[in-house]
Amino acid sequence: MNDKELVAHHAAKQVKNGMLVGLGTGSTANYFIQELARRRTEEGLQVTVVASSVVSTLKAQELGLPLVALEHINRLDLYVDGADEVTPDLTLLKGRGYDLVREKLLAKASDRFTVLVDQSKQVKRIGERFPVPVEVMPFAWQLVKRSLESLGGHGELRQTAGKDGLVMTSYGSLVLDMAFDAEVDSQVLDARLNATPGVIEHGIFQNLASVVLMAVDGQVQEYYPIGR
Repeated sequence: MNDKELVAHHAAKQVKNGMLVGLGTGSTANYFIQELARRRTEEGLQVTVVASSVVSTLKAQELGLPLVALEHINRLDLYVDGADEVTPDLTLLKGRGYDLVREKLLAKASDRFTVLVDQSKQVKRIGERFPVPVEVMPFAWQLVKRSLESLGGHGELRQTAGKDGLVMTSYGSLVLDMAFDAEVDSQVLDARLNATPGVIEHGIFQNLASVVLMAVDGQVQEYYPIGR
């Protein structure tokens, strides 16, 4: 069993009968979805799920997990997803899959947000390895880009894999991938991005993770925010 499977199976063990569970997106989240479906089939686990993306929706449907639409919920028991970066204070960078609105909605609405990562995702600061994804209104992207450049950021609109078009989110937005100087604190950047007109959402997840599960030498370690 690889590291991604280890943390995914560990997270799936925390699911109890009657829970409403949010499904993340990505390779690690897929292992969690598969294990959740196995528990439902083999152990009779009673669970309902809500998906963070079309991809995870299709995966859940394929495996027979009972789905409820995002617009029909006002809270959920547990949300399980991965992250692209995680700092020592458990600030996250997400959004390589670019469904930021759904992901942050589920993270904020959950009683417990469990984050699944491997050691390669550890960083000292947000934006150390990846640019910060910023979801923007299509007609406002140039104005937003100029505003972010005034904060010391630089970047471009995200293109499709084939470089033949622009990525568009399920919300109908464009995505600016912006790199910022190392001196820019993630809390400050989070606040400034939240206050920038034209920004729909962004990839900094501050004070949202309940626990980070990380596989280290074949064992799952749990990391909690200070004070929790």
